[in-house]
Amino acid sequence: MSNQNLKRVFPSPASLRRTLRFKKLILSGKKRRLSRALTISHLRLIAKRRTPKGPFDYTDGAAESETSLARARDRYEAIEFIPNILRDVSNLDTSTEVLNEDFSLPFGIAPTGFTRMMHSEGELAGARAAEKFGIPFVLSTLGTTTIEDVVSAAPNGRNWFQLYMWKDREGSMRLVDAAWRSGVKNLVLTVDVPVAGARHRDTRNGLTIPPSLTLGTLLEAAPKYEWWWNFLTTPELRFASMTEWKGTVAELLDYMFDPTMTFEDLKWIRNQWKGTLTVKGIQNVEDAKKVSKYGADAVILSNHGGRQLDRAPIPLELLSKCKKELGKDLEIHIDTGVMRGSDIVAALALGADFVYVGRAYLYGLMAGGQQGVERALEILAGELRRTMKLLGVASVAELNPKHINFL
Repeated sequence: MSNQNLKRVFPSPASLRRTLRFKKLILSGKKRRLSRALTISHLRLIAKRRTPKGPFDYTDGAAESETSLARARDRYEAIEFIPNILRDVSNLDTSTEVLNEDFSLPFGIAPTGFTRMMHSEGELAGARAAEKFGIPFVLSTLGTTTIEDVVSAAPNGRNWFQLYMWKDREGSMRLVDAAWRSGVKNLVLTVDVPVAGARHRDTRNGLTIPPSLTLGTLLEAAPKYEWWWNFLTTPELRFASMTEWKGTVAELLDYMFDPTMTFEDLKWIRNQWKGTLTVKGIQNVEDAKKVSKYGADAVILSNHGGRQLDRAPIPLELLSKCKKELGKDLEIHIDTGVMRGSDIVAALALGADFVYVGRAYLYGLMAGGQQGVERALEILAGELRRTMKLLGVASVAELNPKHINFL
């Protein structure tokens, strides 16, 4: 029985070319893999398949019950956006100025330790990707690349240095001096690690630098052949700022970090450091006020990615209070739980001057080295731009609490 509603024609070659469009073949397995990742969660799944359990769990896990991280994520998920319609968003401006520097995007890469353990390209991949995207890269005291090598790899980037104050004060200041001589203008002092958090995944995995291997870890890691090839054919994995450490990560932190550190030490560092000073690990308004009085230029509201105190305060909930009390006196930055560009938009709307991503960047690194980091930044930047346009804002400065409702 014929269908009277259809008029059939014989397709011409030109018509077929217009109608049947095939995706361009991507020969590189890495590029093909990364192109299929549409979110940071997709990169996480790729990273999990390609990285041994120890390094992956170090990135993915948190302290004790991991409640602090889960609550931080839940708070972002509980946000409802309130968009404005009929706004001209054809010319979107995602740039921002923080700490006297201009950046293309309102977020940067947070300091992360042991980075070459996740992927052998390590900090160099992060620094070069950050340079390409016009955002800052923060090197950790527990990094596996020297500040000199990071700056050499990304000479036109904004490379910052994060300091853990050691019991060895002179050793700490040697790192600070090296950072200054390398051209670092912003020092990020982390203040929430008087002792190591109880990271049970790391304890179970026996995580050390270099990795301590058992038959179980070898069997689990054996299929991750690319990770092994990179690990065995690149320079030895070690801390760039200290001699080889054979204990666990938790034992290292307890050995290094000084539980006697006080605000007097902050005052001493402020007097020593010539550049801008950011204090990371603020978890209440009163401490934010204190560090402002001691000369901090910015604070990072952070519970260390949920990796220190179990059931710690949620940084996103502190934003409005800190902005109200201190917004004119110092910059308010934030990290912990940021996994989407829309999370960055939410934090900015609630008063953050700047946002940092840690795990999101490391998932990209584990998924594909520098290309994976760049894919992570592409995803976050794309989500940020799309969310801003859908909210009806054409610049970062237009974001405000009226765009946010908590469910």
